[in-house]
Amino acid sequence: MSLIHVLDDNTINKIAAGEVVERPASVIKELIENAMDAGANRIEVEIMAGGTSFMRVTDNGKGMSLEDAKLAILRHATSKIREVGDLNTIGTLGFRGEALPTIASVSRFTMLTRQKGDDLGTRVDIIGGKTPDIIETGCGLGTTIKVEDLFFNTPARKKFLKTNHTEGSKINDFIVKLALSRPDIEFHFINNNKVSVVTPGSDNLFDTIQAIYGANVADSLLALSLESEEVKISGYITKPSMLKSSRGWQTYIVNGRIIQNRAIAKAIDNAYKSLIPKSGFPLAVLKIEVPQRTIDVNVHPQKSEMKFEDEGLIFKAVYKAVLDAIRPASDRGLGEVAAVVEKPRPNYTMEPMHFVPATEPVRPASAEDHSHDNAPRTIYEAVRRPASQPSMSFAAAQAELQQERQTHYPAAESHETIAEGPRGFGGDRSKLTSQVDKSNLTGQDEWSDSGQAGEISPQPDCEGQALLDADGTIIPIGQVDLTYIIAQDAKGLYLIDQHAAHERILFDKLSAMADGIPSQQLLVHQLLTFDRKEAALVEENKELFAKLGFHMESAGDLDYRLMEVPADVPVSEAEDIIREILTGLNEMHETTAKEIRQHCLATTACRAAIKAGEELNLRQMQILLEELSHTPFPYTCPHGRPTILKFSSEDLAKMFKRTGFGF
Repeated sequence: MSLIHVLDDNTINKIAAGEVVERPASVIKELIENAMDAGANRIEVEIMAGGTSFMRVTDNGKGMSLEDAKLAILRHATSKIREVGDLNTIGTLGFRGEALPTIASVSRFTMLTRQKGDDLGTRVDIIGGKTPDIIETGCGLGTTIKVEDLFFNTPARKKFLKTNHTEGSKINDFIVKLALSRPDIEFHFINNNKVSVVTPGSDNLFDTIQAIYGANVADSLLALSLESEEVKISGYITKPSMLKSSRGWQTYIVNGRIIQNRAIAKAIDNAYKSLIPKSGFPLAVLKIEVPQRTIDVNVHPQKSEMKFEDEGLIFKAVYKAVLDAIRPASDRGLGEVAAVVEKPRPNYTMEPMHFVPATEPVRPASAEDHSHDNAPRTIYEAVRRPASQPSMSFAAAQAELQQERQTHYPAAESHETIAEGPRGFGGDRSKLTSQVDKSNLTGQDEWSDSGQAGEISPQPDCEGQALLDADGTIIPIGQVDLTYIIAQDAKGLYLIDQHAAHERILFDKLSAMADGIPSQQLLVHQLLTFDRKEAALVEENKELFAKLGFHMESAGDLDYRLMEVPADVPVSEAEDIIREILTGLNEMHETTAKEIRQHCLATTACRAAIKAGEELNLRQMQILLEELSHTPFPYTCPHGRPTILKFSSEDLAKMFKRTGFGF
């Protein structure tokens, strides 16, 4: 008796099901792809218990005749290809002819289908891969497939399924990606009798992303576009300020097929380097089109991987497309790159209100009052301070305020005044004020009385507002906690982290200096002493330190003489920066020269930037915003923290509960 024998079809189908049907989400993916290949423009998916007990996929595609329905449930029966040569030019999502028979072999399977022109449709019932029951029946155009009790006859496979919630989430993720790949198809997903996903089917990718992820994500989208002879890329990617903790919401679509690819993922990571924290990933929907002859999709049972003829070309194309998208155009203002505040939550507190009659005499200031800093520390204090002068009528106060507006915001001169200042905060400083003085900025006296913490700064008048509407300029109006700059334009309110913004400015400025960073010689050299490990790192990276602007020479076994420091670094912080760089180099493992340089630049920029707690006047705030708007990547600091947040008029209306009142 022979030991080798041919397996029966039922066993073969169950074995194949282990590769093709891994979990309920695999079933949904195969059935939706079949519906898409059938020309459907509306697909509805309904599941119960994570798909383990019930799944139904309904489409309005071309359907099947009785003869085709009988053949569709046989292994390797397909309408997609006819011979081996067709594998080189596959234009459909499915082509193996394995999905339906393998699904039917591990479930209670029902298919209803009718094509246009037929009076009756076809019903196919299969229980666990047994002999099918095929009859004619009445049904709508298209195809409906119902899958119940998945893996009921393969308990070993069923045992390894996750919870219903997890399996349902996997199905949701597949449907989202399939919907993004075909924005021309209207998708409906119902999970446990609740609608989870609905897309418009308008053939507009932006509308589809907005329908799936919401308005906040849509407001953070940047369009991608690149076209060459061998590759065409389109789609969207979010600003570096809109991140998730996993790469799960990145979708790569090559010739209409959703795939996973390390080269594409790496290209996105490289383009976003220094813009996002290591734990974050941007949303990306990339549609890539290449000649069909240059790819091979027949490399994975679930067709989730793809081989490229030239993977390096794909990497370079994706990298360039993403980099071009996140690099702001010269005409794009800060309002376009500001991060949208996700679901702002207003916090209401009851504060006691103090009313002082206008005729009440003001208590004379005591010597004790003058012993502290003269800057007002609260809005209430800032408002009370002018009361030291004789009280005036409301009309007189209004006239004086109008005069102040015209003084601080002259409509014709505002941009010229700003343009006179240089685009940089160069030079040593203990505060930003000294930097501005060293930069020979004009208009210092004009702005010096308006930048106190908590002060209510003058607003632009009607002419100034018209100027805002014309060019989208963001105008600073004050500081919060000497840390955040408050600014406005015609479309909303902005909060800028002054340290993160200046850090980004310095980092981009230093990064652009490929031949070395300008340094300033020290009149008195500093003697630095290191331990043996630090001294070895200094000696090993001496050339790198020189390019960064730190010129040191050995002055003993463990001593080094610091002779020059970068022009943008305060001399008092030079030693701390060097030691922080050495700490970072000591912690880094298997890094490239480029990564070491980037880390050093980020450290230098961080230590040299203005700090939280430093007081800025309005002139300095305006220069900071101007500088930020001209940096290549203004979205985040080099460590990934957002530089600027935006509250739109709609956000403010929601926070103040003004919606629905008509005013």
